[in-house]
Amino acid sequence: MLSRRAMLAGSLLGTLGLRAARADAPVIRLGSLPFGTSTWEAAVIKARGLDAANGFQLDAVKLAGNDAARISFIGGQVDTIVGDLLWAARLGNDGQAVRFIPYSTSEGSVMVPADSPIKSLKDLAGKRLGVAGGPLDKSWLLLRAQAKDVAGIDLEREAEIAYGAPPLITLKLEQGALDAALTYWTYGARLQAKNFRRLISVEDIMHALGVPGDVALIGYLFQDTTVKEKPEAVAGFARASRAAKDMLAQDPSTWQIVRPLMAAEDEATFEALKHDFLAGIPRRPVAEERADAETLYAVMARLGGSRLVGKGSNLPPDLYYDSSRNG
Repeated sequence: MLSRRAMLAGSLLGTLGLRAARADAPVIRLGSLPFGTSTWEAAVIKARGLDAANGFQLDAVKLAGNDAARISFIGGQVDTIVGDLLWAARLGNDGQAVRFIPYSTSEGSVMVPADSPIKSLKDLAGKRLGVAGGPLDKSWLLLRAQAKDVAGIDLEREAEIAYGAPPLITLKLEQGALDAALTYWTYGARLQAKNFRRLISVEDIMHALGVPGDVALIGYLFQDTTVKEKPEAVAGFARASRAAKDMLAQDPSTWQIVRPLMAAEDEATFEALKHDFLAGIPRRPVAEERADAETLYAVMARLGGSRLVGKGSNLPPDLYYDSSRNG
């Protein structure tokens, strides 16, 4: 029989060996914004050991904003960010191959005060409409297309448009300086908790434009070189991301990891953010995602032209990451 000292020594060596194995695991550097929901998922991955279980180490790198995220991604300072499908497609069509892993189907909404007389898109004519982002924001392009098709109005000409960052647009709506606001889903959820209501969601617009499913227009982006250099780590990251989402969907206690990061000042805000995050979890096969994304891409290419989509008339053929082929 082994002595107690020998057993302890063996246990210690085993622990050190496990730590060494983890230390040698390839690192995936995730660039995330301070209030981005990818920080929620990253926190679950780390707290539940999903990175180690899937053969990589997750390093969450805090970035100041979207511009910093794109620069860091292009420059290779981070391996992945949550980014826009259109931007990823443009990079690919311009010769810089990028792989896209669907992250969320939650987009944005047009929000109005609960007692607003605005009941339909037609009622936006002549109103002060705030738009989070700029003239080429994908949600704004889709809203313009829907307003023209359904209500017969050109919102860009017939409404008083104010572009701005989501926090500013949201604040102006709360202050009454705007009649309605098209803003991102996290801000829409916070407004809903304050008794504002959704006039229409971007998901509703997608369906009206002939897309049967909910499409993820944002996803984790990886450069093709990263996928080729660290195929197992990228595949492990994709599995860990899915596992974290499943835990958040199936185990309410997982939200205790996330809640400190949500800046939810009350229970109503927490529940609204939680509901919309879970509603946005992508669950469709890649082939279905791509087919519907092609339909939307055609609409946005028509509205935004080369300024939006660059040289390409279609999504790059290998844009979507497929773990069966890549990992």
